Amino acid sequence: MKHLLGSAAVMALLAFGTNAAFADYTLTILHTNDFHSRVEPINKYDSTCEGEDVTENKCFGGSARLFTAIGAAKQAAKNPILLDGGDQFQGTLFYTQYKGKAAAEMMNALGYEAMTVGNHEFDDGPKVLRDFIKAVDFPVLLANADVSKEPELAESVKPSVVVEKDGQKIGLLGVAPADTGELSSPGKQITFSDPVEALKREVKALTDKGVDKIVLLSHSGYKEDQRIAAEVPGLDVIVGGHSHSLLSNTDDKAEGPYPTMVKGPDGHDVPIVQAYAYGKYLGELTVTFDDDGVVKSASGQPLILDGKIAEDSDLAKRVAELAKPLEEIRKKVVAETTAPIDGSRDSCRAGECEMGDLVADAMLDRVKDQGVQIAITNGGGLRASIDAGPVTMGEVLTVLPFQNTLATFKLKGADIEAALENGVSQVEDGAGRFPQVAGLQFTWSKSAKPGERIKEVMVERDDETVPIDPDETYLVVSNNYMRTGGDGYAVFAEKATDAYDFGPGLDEVLADYLAKDNIPYEPYTDGRITEAP
Repeated sequence: MKHLLGSAAVMALLAFGTNAAFADYTLTILHTNDFHSRVEPINKYDSTCEGEDVTENKCFGGSARLFTAIGAAKQAAKNPILLDGGDQFQGTLFYTQYKGKAAAEMMNALGYEAMTVGNHEFDDGPKVLRDFIKAVDFPVLLANADVSKEPELAESVKPSVVVEKDGQKIGLLGVAPADTGELSSPGKQITFSDPVEALKREVKALTDKGVDKIVLLSHSGYKEDQRIAAEVPGLDVIVGGHSHSLLSNTDDKAEGPYPTMVKGPDGHDVPIVQAYAYGKYLGELTVTFDDDGVVKSASGQPLILDGKIAEDSDLAKRVAELAKPLEEIRKKVVAETTAPIDGSRDSCRAGECEMGDLVADAMLDRVKDQGVQIAITNGGGLRASIDAGPVTMGEVLTVLPFQNTLATFKLKGADIEAALENGVSQVEDGAGRFPQVAGLQFTWSKSAKPGERIKEVMVERDDETVPIDPDETYLVVSNNYMRTGGDGYAVFAEKATDAYDFGPGLDEVLADYLAKDNIPYEPYTDGRITEAP
């Protein structure tokens, strides 16, 4: 009898083992990132879609179209979960008017289940973020920041959360850029850290609770996500943001494959996904886990949200209601341009661009009667291109959504060179600090190491250009964000003298410049920034 019982027990164990081998679990991750307040549909320049583009069905995205796409994807998917990689805030009049309220309403309507904090969620300080978190129906995650001393967020932001899908526990984590303190306005009570160490700690806490499927929502950028995947054990999937990367297996403009697989320190491949920005795509990744929670396969693609996808009529009506107070501002025509003005991320964060020249020229023109000689602005502050034809105030505000003001100050030539070095120091990462300038010319080399990339700086004086004098003091105009140290421009905060940060709004400056002796405006670049070998 003992022998028979033993055989039965062995057979039962074998049967259990056979079943376990086939007990795979499938999770469908639907995701967006860097929505930047594009509640309404956008055109091919990532600005508000209007005019002929609307009548010819050439619009993309928008919350109402996203609603339709998400609904269809959820219906067809197995265990769907909808996640966001951060930066819902900032980018259009919807944010200017409603701050985080419109974003919260739309995200609740779309059924998001978690998001990470992006750097732009701090643009108006911790209180606006706290109000947003209170308004949404899902957790907002941030693991690599100490918010314990910030009363607005101490009880609102969590490093991780565990959700359940079809009886399985899914751990979700969130991280923001380690340099959020430079990129935005979180205040001095919040400190950010490298995500790797924070994630090692938080992943261990989740695995100690028996969670073996862990998804990171990372607003860190595509390159940084690859580092995180390679260094943090226990991560299964990374849903990214921040770098606005289109990952695809079919688009020749893609930055990498969808998903991008990186081998983690525990030997398992970690799929990384990202879906460009502005709601133009909905990412869809199907992940299959084995019974031990290890990723067996991951596949999918970003779905382009073009005119083939209908807008949900009810949500479209609500968007139109929210848009009513914005119409008078937005539709005011302030200028005309003979051709599209390129303000794309790829152009303005890597070299001289048409929008950079235009905005820097406008800034310098505004204050030249005060003796200001040089304008320096950040390429990351330029958020869209403008198409040919009439230029509306709405388009201007889409290009310059941050409500920055002109800031004037005095700075020695050597410190201007240091500022430019900072500006070109992270060009490989697509960092927003790349300097767009007026009143000076500079030559730089990407092949040199950061800190040694600026090869020549020339200052315009009368009708000629002369080498910058390291010991001479120059009058400079920038924006208040950069002047107070944003985007790594600490030299502006520490070395500037006679600073005044409260000039007119940058959007107003640009609109006035375009309207003054510039109709129609002809976009151009003139070689003020050159790249040496």
